Amino acid sequence: MKEKELVVNTKTNGSKSEDIVISISLVKKLRDATGAAMTSCKQALQEAKGDIEEAIKVLRKTNLAQMSSKLQRKADEGIVALAVDNNKGAIIEIKFETDFVARNERLQKLATEAVQLALVHDNLTNLKNAKLSSGETLESQISQDIAVIGENIQVSRIRQVKLVGNGIIASYIHNSVAPNLGQIAVLVALEGNVESDKLEKLGKNIAMHIAATNPRFLSSNEVPESVIMQEKEIFTAQARTTGKPEKVIEKMIEGRVSKFLEETVLLEQAFVIDGKTKISEVLSNAAKELGSEIKITGFSCLKAGEVVD
Repeated sequence: MKEKELVVNTKTNGSKSEDIVISISLVKKLRDATGAAMTSCKQALQEAKGDIEEAIKVLRKTNLAQMSSKLQRKADEGIVALAVDNNKGAIIEIKFETDFVARNERLQKLATEAVQLALVHDNLTNLKNAKLSSGETLESQISQDIAVIGENIQVSRIRQVKLVGNGIIASYIHNSVAPNLGQIAVLVALEGNVESDKLEKLGKNIAMHIAATNPRFLSSNEVPESVIMQEKEIFTAQARTTGKPEKVIEKMIEGRVSKFLEETVLLEQAFVIDGKTKISEVLSNAAKELGSEIKITGFSCLKAGEVVD
């Protein structure tokens, strides 16, 4: 089957004109190289008379002129990237406008290098000012990528997990689009005087559990009193609509608070692998098997594109 072609009529030598044939595959090649929209790629190739390199320059020039408006547009899609280096791990979220950009090699390269910098720089301001291997700051490189891709791109969140004692930092990526890039990224710090390879499987399973359940707190002690009070107010209002006696309502509230902790506190959650054993018990069982106390000292989970209060 003959490939579809776009015929561009370009004036040359005064009134004479020349037909330049731009194939659909050429438009797709430019889209794959830049991540720009098909319409933008077609227009750039028309202006560049079918030359890919010139078309990239056209995209950059056009998008730079529209930069301020692009930065005001919503970036609701995204990917997360993670990196681990011995006793430290980092996760970043990069947001953009359409999910197609997640498969763009330029964007993936940016995310991979940026998350390595996040191992050293623990806040967004420092991260954006950090220099990439090219010598450009991350913020400057993002501006250049916006100019080529044509979408608003933002590094929106950064997280670090550190290990103080002996142990490992386990990681997990869900819905991976490239190595260490995907839709959900998890880091877990597991502490224990055990050979690291023996902790790896446990750490991976707990990281996968966190990706599935998205706990808010590590232990019940970490839950702020204000959060408990807020939940109690909600539960109380709901319970009173039943018309039951006050003592019964108090019991109902206690039960609802207990359930809330089981849902939001990692150590209180039921392990997704068997659906019944608490994570705290999973650690105790592993400690007996491996001959050393094992503790989770920290964790982080980022989901790309999630709405954060």
